[in-house]
Amino acid sequence: MCGRYATTRSSGELSALFESSDDTDGLLGPDHNVAPTDPVPLVRVSPEGHRSLCVGRWGLLPHWSRSAAGAARMINARAETVATSRAYAGSFARRRCLVPADGWYEWVRKPDGGRQAYYMTPSDGSVLALAGIWSVWGSEADTRLTFSVLTTAALGDLAEVHDRMPVLLPPEHWSSWLAPTDEPERLLVPASVERLAGLEIRPVGAAVGDVRNDGPHLTARVPAVTPQELTLF
Repeated sequence: MCGRYATTRSSGELSALFESSDDTDGLLGPDHNVAPTDPVPLVRVSPEGHRSLCVGRWGLLPHWSRSAAGAARMINARAETVATSRAYAGSFARRRCLVPADGWYEWVRKPDGGRQAYYMTPSDGSVLALAGIWSVWGSEADTRLTFSVLTTAALGDLAEVHDRMPVLLPPEHWSSWLAPTDEPERLLVPASVERLAGLEIRPVGAAVGDVRNDGPHLTARVPAVTPQELTLF
């Protein structure tokens, strides 16, 4: 999975969709071009035991990290190794979260050497819940809630765009993903055929490649050849 996605729903809408409290303190706005280390919404079980919508920074920092410099390299955790990785295993076992998204971006190399951006998003406009893990890092003076998105081998037509995809959790799996379990590996199930069929692979403009750009125009469809045609070269 590449390092960009979009999350544009308000905290009020997200807290209703995920049946959670809104603990974002008004700190979030729509973001059509989320990049590593950006603050974004996530849903976790709070220390008080209820489902909470809060603000986390994309790029997990284990509590033992000496600095925040490596956060941008920790945005994704591979589902195949997350249970055994020193950096991720503790969070996978005890601190799982849902990462709300409208869709995510990937790039395919074009015959002329350029890159075509694609936006993967539900055709019906519904919210995506990406499987995530979180950790708290820092001192009392600088405490950060950080997270990573779990990725797995791409399935179906998505494999024509990239060999990885986020782990997508349907609503019926949200509660079990957030709940304590001694066997978190059993929660890592492939996306259903129906779920994959409901995803649009939309060609979008080059502007999304610049992290300084934001706005709904980034997710607008543009004319482009299909990923299958691009990968023939």
